[in-house]
Amino acid sequence: MVRRVAVIGAGSSGLACVKVCLEEGLDPVCFESSDDIGGLWKFKESPEPDRSSIYRSLVVNTSKEMMCFSDFPMPDDYPNYMHNSLLLQYFRLYAERFHLLQHIRLQTTVRSITQRLDFSVSGQWDVVTTNKNNEEERHMFDAVLVCSGHYTRPVLPLSDFQGHETFLGRLLHSSEYKDADSFRGKRVVVVGFGNSGGDVAVEISRSAEKTFLSVRDGFWVISRMARGGLPVDMALISRFNILLLQLLPKTLINWAGERALNQKYDHELYGLKPRHRLLDKRPLVNDDLPGRILQGTLVMKPNIRAFKDSGVTFEDGTVEDNIDAVVFCTGYKGIFPFLPSALSEGPHRELTLYKRVFPPSLQQPTLAIMGLFQVRGPIMPIVEMQVRWAVKVFSGLTRLPSTQKMLEVLEADRRLNMHSFPNPQQAVLQVDFIHYLDFMAEEIGVKPHLWRLLLTDPVLWAKIFFGPCTPYQYRLTGPGQWAGARRAVLTQWERVAEPFRSRAAPEPEVRRSFLCSPWLTACAGTMVVALLLSHKIVPLVQRATQTLRRSKSFLCDLWFPD
Repeated sequence: MVRRVAVIGAGSSGLACVKVCLEEGLDPVCFESSDDIGGLWKFKESPEPDRSSIYRSLVVNTSKEMMCFSDFPMPDDYPNYMHNSLLLQYFRLYAERFHLLQHIRLQTTVRSITQRLDFSVSGQWDVVTTNKNNEEERHMFDAVLVCSGHYTRPVLPLSDFQGHETFLGRLLHSSEYKDADSFRGKRVVVVGFGNSGGDVAVEISRSAEKTFLSVRDGFWVISRMARGGLPVDMALISRFNILLLQLLPKTLINWAGERALNQKYDHELYGLKPRHRLLDKRPLVNDDLPGRILQGTLVMKPNIRAFKDSGVTFEDGTVEDNIDAVVFCTGYKGIFPFLPSALSEGPHRELTLYKRVFPPSLQQPTLAIMGLFQVRGPIMPIVEMQVRWAVKVFSGLTRLPSTQKMLEVLEADRRLNMHSFPNPQQAVLQVDFIHYLDFMAEEIGVKPHLWRLLLTDPVLWAKIFFGPCTPYQYRLTGPGQWAGARRAVLTQWERVAEPFRSRAAPEPEVRRSFLCSPWLTACAGTMVVALLLSHKIVPLVQRATQTLRRSKSFLCDLWFPD
């Protein structure tokens, strides 16, 4: 029987793990190597070995209502896209509210996790740790939740470029970048075009003499703001939009979306256009990048071919001399040196995980990996659901398929993503936000019952189906049900609006006429519907066609604002 659970890391994932374990009556012990909670989101002036690192100005790319824990909304006055310091403050509020800190051992590093000799029967693990005085301790746990993240080992691909040994400028990874002060008046090349590459290039371009952004391929760039200035993820990530994606041709959606984005700024003209279509990969979220290109402070360039003593040659043959620094935003290698090497069974020695959580090779499913995935959407709600599922598996209330079945599912998921991500290592990491959440929610009995809600609570049903897929809807029913979930769903847009209410704007005078009264509108609508139904003016097929046309127009307006 599972009782004691080791939690590795006290970042957002680790805090969720401790809290869910306590909900289930388990005894969690969380080991954190640093001197504070927060993990990735704890800013430090200097990078530390084997620890994640962020830059001073980092602002989240997912909005507060989408990324919060499912039973703990962020404070009303928090901005919708917050600075990293506010997110850390939210973690502190969460830890205090659910009394998590007493279960966390700071400045304690996990050195090894190994199966006990009777693992096939007990499923237990031996965990070796060292404290800040380098004193070793040994522990025994019934289960392990790994939450140490995969942003700890930077990838610096210098061997891919000739001449880097003799380059006179500074070469650094984005994990070392803290702010743009040291680049003032310099000529800088930024390599890599993920969200961090875009952010770093934009920030450096405000201080440097000239900034070049070197990319292998482009990206479709979207803003954090949708139509009306509302959070874009709340406009995009909904069950209704998922249904439209299934009903409408993918080619049509790509065409409409790309056309709308290009009307804002021509991606080909700006040097941003990628080879892939809009829906094939995650877009780049950046509000300022096109403006910096327009002002000429940021120049798009192809991939680097080679270094010279004081310059860089690009693949199109162009050369930029007098380069002072090159910043590599080239990602991280997700490795877990404290885990048994037998778990890294992939062709490139990566962790093989069923549904990105469980190693299929374990005789007893008492170890789970949290947060090792990539998604178009917020990470925190998914990790929270991962641990809710994992704890049910640990306790035997939910069972996993056979090893063979898990491997088949894993390979099927990989093949499904290979079209958009030809690299198998990248393909296997991809998950779909709503589908993945719903899969785990169904496993543990917390998936919203849409048809039942339609009949019993149509107001809530409309919010869940047409509105954003916020985490609260997975606390409406079942294990871990939260009494405040319904209200949280119904008031989510009020919390979006609250931080904007810093100035009372004058309201225009509105003169209502009889013709635009709600009563007359309702009557007219009822008459039109009754007429259509009684005389069957529009055949079923024609009505369906018109509905699809309206849906296409609605999708374009909603997803891709002017």
